[in-house]
Amino acid sequence: MNEILVGYVSDERYVALPDALLEFENESQRIEARSSASGAVHAKISPGQYNVTISRQGYGSKRAEITVSDRIPCQFRLLVDGLLGYVWPKWAKSGEKSEFRVHSHQPYKLELFRYGQKKEFIRTVGWFDEHGPRATVQITPDGDYTQTGVKWNSVGYTSPQHKQFISAPERSGLYYLHASTMGGDFFSFPWIVAPGKSQSEIAVLASNINWNAYNNFGGRSNYLSPAELPSTPTVNARMELARYTDPDNVNYDRDEYAPLSFERPEPINHIPLPVELHDPIEGRSACHVAETEWRILGWLEQEGFSYDLYAETQLHTGELNLDDYKILLLGPHPEYWSQEMYYKVKSWVHERGGKLIYLGGNGLNCKIEMLDAATMKVYNTDLRETSRGGFESRFHYYCESEANLLGVVYTDSGVMTAAPYEVVDSDHWLFENTGVGNGDTFGEASLHMRIPGGASGHETDKVSPSSPPGTHVVARGRNPGAGGAEIVHYQSKNGGEVFSAGSICYSSSLLVDSVVSRITGNALNRFLS
Repeated sequence: MNEILVGYVSDERYVALPDALLEFENESQRIEARSSASGAVHAKISPGQYNVTISRQGYGSKRAEITVSDRIPCQFRLLVDGLLGYVWPKWAKSGEKSEFRVHSHQPYKLELFRYGQKKEFIRTVGWFDEHGPRATVQITPDGDYTQTGVKWNSVGYTSPQHKQFISAPERSGLYYLHASTMGGDFFSFPWIVAPGKSQSEIAVLASNINWNAYNNFGGRSNYLSPAELPSTPTVNARMELARYTDPDNVNYDRDEYAPLSFERPEPINHIPLPVELHDPIEGRSACHVAETEWRILGWLEQEGFSYDLYAETQLHTGELNLDDYKILLLGPHPEYWSQEMYYKVKSWVHERGGKLIYLGGNGLNCKIEMLDAATMKVYNTDLRETSRGGFESRFHYYCESEANLLGVVYTDSGVMTAAPYEVVDSDHWLFENTGVGNGDTFGEASLHMRIPGGASGHETDKVSPSSPPGTHVVARGRNPGAGGAEIVHYQSKNGGEVFSAGSICYSSSLLVDSVVSRITGNALNRFLS
């Protein structure tokens, strides 16, 4: 019997796992094999159905039923010992239930906090262990579960009494579940709680679609192997992944992109236990996802503005009724939107007098489609093609330029730089009681530590030919290469208004820069009046 390639063993990052022990059994044979340095498993084995047991030190062992083929290698996936978790659904209305799904190789404690002006302790959910050994360890599916979801709690939680549900609190907001072990492990994960019915005049959107686009748990995101998982696990990312080896990777040169499931843990949204509201925002991801959005919510509460929080997916499904609110506020990086979301908001602003506040950069830049409640598909298109066709963004390629709504659109100029803003029109009502004049700068202070330097930065938006008539630039970032973000305001014919900050870094200055704070407060107060 010839030796064949049975498959590959990899971890939750799709990194090759050498020296995993595999045992294949059926009615006629029992075969042992080990994975090589590339994660490959070779064995003298006949094609057919087998029960396989997989084990490696530091990872959860598991059994599976597989089909061995001499043509299509199996993808065996193991989950590292540690602490991870998420709730499902990740968004809920007050009174609705979500299930917490936690992976831990030790007993763990779970606590619920609300993240606003402070981390507010709500309650202890409980201590969790099981009668069996390592029974709080989750099992992930084999193959590419970035498309399907990890399906935690589907194994080992057969009794309704074992299901781990938690009811959404009455008060809307950004909630976090804190999981901790006696061994010192800690992991936090977000839960977006919307009101059962509107409680405020301001609706804030948590950018959970953007979170999912950047979430690479399982080995894929819209930035890491966006089209599909490579055929073999990663040994060295810098030598193998197109993100690092292909200069054209940034252009998104595929026509089709595999779906991305929301039903996965989000390590990018973990906030370390010691971090408080006014602390610097550290790390590559934190500066534009939930941790930064928390800074906006904390600032709103600090300034006395009440709000209701919704997930972007709840805008898509219609659970957020825009007509219940005077203001819709978008955070630092709402990059991925469905066509349905866009036209709902545009109609609300342009036809029904809605007020939009956009405190971010590179927003509404790419179309997504919700395939079902747990899965989205991204329509990236080839950026070289959009440029040749005169399209202002990926969203413009399929729909229209987002500048028609936001007043601004992302450009590459100024990318990955940061600077203060310079006042262009100090007579505009946005600058009331700020004490600044034309030519003065503001937004020097920032909590954004990935790209420090000021409130105009990271990724920046500017006016374009698609901006509505009367779009007025009141300030411009001093970024090099004319790359500064443009703060704009415009009014629609039917009484709608839009204030756009045009920068991912802007919201990171709210808590530490008095002028940024005052401008934003002026916009909110005008739109509420």
